[in-house]
Formats: sequence, C-alpha cells, structure tokens
Amino acid sequence: MELKINRKENIYFTLKVIFTLLILVWVISFISKFLSAMSSLALTTVLTFLIYFLMILLFVFIQKIILVAYMKGNGICVSENQFPEVYEEYKAMIEKLGIKKEPQLFILQQGGLLNAFAIRFSGKNYIAIYSDIFSILTSDIDTLKFVIGHELAHVKRKHMSKNFWTFPSSIVPFLTPAYSRMCEYTCDNIGTALVKENYIDKLVLLAAGKELYKNVNVKNYIDEAGKHNTAVVKFVGLFLSHPYLPRRIKNINSLVE
Repeated sequence: MELKINRKENIYFTLKVIFTLLILVWVISFISKFLSAMSSLALTTVLTFLIYFLMILLFVFIQKIILVAYMKGNGICVSENQFPEVYEEYKAMIEKLGIKKEPQLFILQQGGLLNAFAIRFSGKNYIAIYSDIFSILTSDIDTLKFVIGHELAHVKRKHMSKNFWTFPSSIVPFLTPAYSRMCEYTCDNIGTALVKENYIDKLVLLAAGKELYKNVNVKNYIDEAGKHNTAVVKFVGLFLSHPYLPRRIKNINSLVE
C-alpha cells in the first residue's frame, strides 16, 4: 500500500534530529567543562541539571504507566470474541499497512468525549478508541475505520518512538507542535486511503459529535473557518499539537476529489 506522507513531516523530523544532536553535544560539553573545573558550585549545578532531567523522564514514564494500566484495567479489548466484525477490519488494515506486530485495540468509556490515541510502552503499541466514537459501529463503520486507521498510521510511521528519541528538541519553540501537526495530516491521509467506499467528511464527527455530524454543511463550516482565521487564531495554532479541524477536513477532501 502506497502511503501519502506529508512532506513537511519529514522536514520537521529532520530538524528535530538536528536540534537533538546539537543540544546533546552542548549538554555534554557543558557538563565536561563544569566537571573539569571541579568546583563545588560546578558539581552542584551539574547534579541539579541531572536531577531535573531525570524527574521529567520519571514523570513522563509514570504518566504512561498510569494510562496503560487504566486502559488494560477498564478497557474492552477488541478481538475475535469481542466485536469480531471490527476486529476483522482491524486485522485487514494492519495487513495493508504492513505492521508486523498487532497493537492491542481497546475501547474506553470517557463520559462522552470523542477521541482516540496510540501509545507505545515497554516496546509494545496500543490503540484506544473512546466508546462514543466506537458506538457509530452500526451506523457508520467507515468513519470508525478511518479513526482506527488514523491511529494505526501513527504506529506505522513510528511517531511515538520518533518523539521519544528527539525529546530534547522540545525546548525549541514551536518545533515539536509543528512536527505533530504534520504527523496528523499524514495519519489522516493514510486513514482516508484505508476507507475507499461511502466516503463522507469523517473528521466532522470530532467537531459536531456523533448525533449531528452527518447534518453539518461541511462547505459552509470550512468557509466560515476561513473568515475566522484571524492573527490570534493563527498564533494560537502554533502551539497546538493538532491542526484545526477545518484544515484537516480540507486536506482529506483534496485526496478524494
């Protein structure tokens, strides 16, 4: 299966790698200079830096532990015995994408929230779909497939691992959110490619909810968003990990026109 990768994704990832290497070189140089001075102030500064860095890593690690534990403890694992019709579609998408190790797929009930995510922990990938999205199974399985395909694309593109190994570049303003937004466009492209029939504007689900999304005038929604695209809206968008929904909809519309 040919994957349509957003070209800016690779550009921003290259920048993240470059900045990560530069930062690591600077940190090593900084530590070596302080250690060579052998003053108590130098050693205290280095130890303080290392403690803060380890605390950040520990915080991220604990967050992942809690999330994965919550998912395994409360979630419903989709399998041949649990929602088998979705599981068959899921396996077919994994095969099309050439993913060797099947990520476990969980359904999570989150009080009406509409979301899905992929996470990597301890060398394994997991995907969670919130129940309010999964509930459209009987009425619109293609949109559900799109959401699942989008998350599988994160696994295929190894976005979680790439973010982990280029974590130091996060100190560069706007770079990590910019890379994340391009990853979202790529995953939308792949999710769309996995759903070839009965195409609708699937991302509208996230904007209007499962009861209203089929009734949204998508063209008007996109046009109005263009009118509201003020300098403040653009500036705030620089900090976001996901592009604004109208922009994502325009992107996937361009793929199927």
